[in-house]
Amino acid sequence: MIYMDPNSFIQRELERKNSSIELIPSENYCSKNVLEALGSCFQDKYAEGYPGKRYYAGNQIVDEVELLAISNCNKLFGSSYSNVQVHSGSNANAAAFQALLKPGDKLLALALSHGGHLTHGSKFNFSGKTYAASEYYLNKETMMLDYDEIATLASQIKPQLLICGFSSYPRKIDFSKFEKIAKENGSLLLTDISHIAGLIAGGAHESPIGKAQVVTSTTHKTLRGPRGAVVMSTEEFSSKVDKAVFPGLQGGPFINAILAKAVCFDEALQPSFKDYIRQVLENCKTMCKIFQDNGFKVVTGGSDNHLLLLDLSQNGLTGAEAQTLLESCNITSNKNLLPYDLQPPTVCSGLRLGTPAITTRGLKKEEVIELTTLISQILLKKISTDEATNKVSRLAKEFPVYS
Repeated sequence: MIYMDPNSFIQRELERKNSSIELIPSENYCSKNVLEALGSCFQDKYAEGYPGKRYYAGNQIVDEVELLAISNCNKLFGSSYSNVQVHSGSNANAAAFQALLKPGDKLLALALSHGGHLTHGSKFNFSGKTYAASEYYLNKETMMLDYDEIATLASQIKPQLLICGFSSYPRKIDFSKFEKIAKENGSLLLTDISHIAGLIAGGAHESPIGKAQVVTSTTHKTLRGPRGAVVMSTEEFSSKVDKAVFPGLQGGPFINAILAKAVCFDEALQPSFKDYIRQVLENCKTMCKIFQDNGFKVVTGGSDNHLLLLDLSQNGLTGAEAQTLLESCNITSNKNLLPYDLQPPTVCSGLRLGTPAITTRGLKKEEVIELTTLISQILLKKISTDEATNKVSRLAKEFPVYS
């Protein structure tokens, strides 16, 4: 019998990674220990239920793994409760909604087109179909959060749930102000820290723990863990969250992924992780400056975190065109709607870039200046595709992903 060999696909993907530059803010490279956990024999085990209360036998070691992941998560974020079984960020938010709301309840969140997330009330998503979703928007002049306007909207709508935490917002979030708005209007507060979890863990951003009733996050972005998620909450809602995850949304958890989460939380507890996050932020600020020096408009004028947005409308480019240009030179980015964008979502006026992945590879200020200058030349069509691709290949090979 001839079996399919997956190694050819794995090798080709590894070669793609090692010969290209990854600038999508939501992507990163996990450690070999995380990969080892994901590919372990825990993949084979069913473990419906929770530690000490399983519906299958043979879960003694599985219980140890899950309890370790929970302990590491709580230690990392300072939370009192966490559920590490959720498979994805979307599932995490769905579980939070089930725990906090009834169908038809009102929620208020940043508009998807302004940097919010699909699962924060988009009419195309379960969150917008199941709940009565309203939107707040960024200030048209500053392109930043307008807390006074959000407070005014909340006082008018009186949502059962106020949501903060975003997908393409380059500035710090004042969780204390969101907490105040929620309390003044009798709302619960959900913070989705999927993008900035690593920054919070690394001490570079205010934490929502103690301010929000529920905090959701993915584990594979700035945390550099496996694709997966976690839900943290106050003790008041812990039982509701557990029931929402299982049996409400999911069956058996992925124990291999839970072990990988335990590993990534432990890695983020090490002093070196704070150094990594500091470098992520420095690299992003460097990238912003070089783009500005080359005549590009950086939305909000800069960045406080791991990502930046370019407004390409003044450069005769759309986001889709820029993404294609860069990909032809082995640089991966993503087109992105800007607040008040006149282009449709498939075209966009913006380009979203981030520094977590290149920082994991070891790029620092000197290399980021070189890379951003090269990207500017590509977008301004001042360099040929062949020449740019050769430069990308040389830089990428200096910093292999998995050596």
